[in-house]
Amino acid sequence: MATDSTLRIIQEEEATAAIGSRAATRFLAGLWALTKPEINFLIAITVLVSFLLAHQGSHLAPVFPVFNAILGTLLVSSGAAALNQFMERRFDSRMRRTARRPLVIGDVTPRTALLFGMTISILGVIYLGLWANPLSSLIAGLTSVMYLAVYTPLKRITPLCTVIGAIPGAAPPLIGWAAATGTLGHGALTLYAMLFLWQFPHFMAIAWMYRDDYERAGYRVLPSFRGRRLFAALQATVPSALIIPVSLIPAIGNEAGIVYLTGAIALALGFALLSIRFARNTTNLAARQLLFASIMYLPMILALLLLDRR
Repeated sequence: MATDSTLRIIQEEEATAAIGSRAATRFLAGLWALTKPEINFLIAITVLVSFLLAHQGSHLAPVFPVFNAILGTLLVSSGAAALNQFMERRFDSRMRRTARRPLVIGDVTPRTALLFGMTISILGVIYLGLWANPLSSLIAGLTSVMYLAVYTPLKRITPLCTVIGAIPGAAPPLIGWAAATGTLGHGALTLYAMLFLWQFPHFMAIAWMYRDDYERAGYRVLPSFRGRRLFAALQATVPSALIIPVSLIPAIGNEAGIVYLTGAIALALGFALLSIRFARNTTNLAARQLLFASIMYLPMILALLLLDRR
């Protein structure tokens, strides 16, 4: 009898430990999800490429300054992502695409998300100031503030929020360039312009695919039904057309070679054609194809620019 009782106690303790372990795993996974790692991957690539392009002399940049620029930027962007989800947690529960976010399903509490987001954001700004330079720290800090204090609330007010959101959204190359040189050269502005324009077709594809979700949650990323097709079409086609001449600036300025020039033309034309197809059809399939093209375009154009720079 005593043996059975002891065995039962051991089994209960093991079950409790297993539950605690699963809860801890879900909590850590929730914190990771709060940082939006899929977006941070593109941010890290952009910072890396802009740093390497700005670095003078050898094609091989010092490892630690590059690491510091990427880490500091990722801390700030991760904190901003967590704070964004904290601010929008009530609305995320109304959208299918965000209904499984950690704050919605309870894996992370709002208080924890707030403290986590604020802590790593501040640490990122300080880290860049100490281990990169004040300019990169300033840009990162201002970017986070504009994203959270201006763009996030505007999503519930006006469809023009996409224009405002593209301003901080294109900041990563500025941070990388500033971390490498302490200044902002014309190369940084070219990268900024490319990323600024790229965001419009990218986000319009997402907005169209999940337009019912956004409407249900009260986000005005698209105008009323009557004008939304024209709005989405213009926001996708005009910027993607402007990317074509902007992407040629490095080759025209003799900062990149013929390989980059050929690839940039092909990529930009393909991106523009898919934007036009989306504008003509405005179907979920066309939006999905445009989204995939946008995800492929950015790392490919940056890789070409890095590999064929002069």
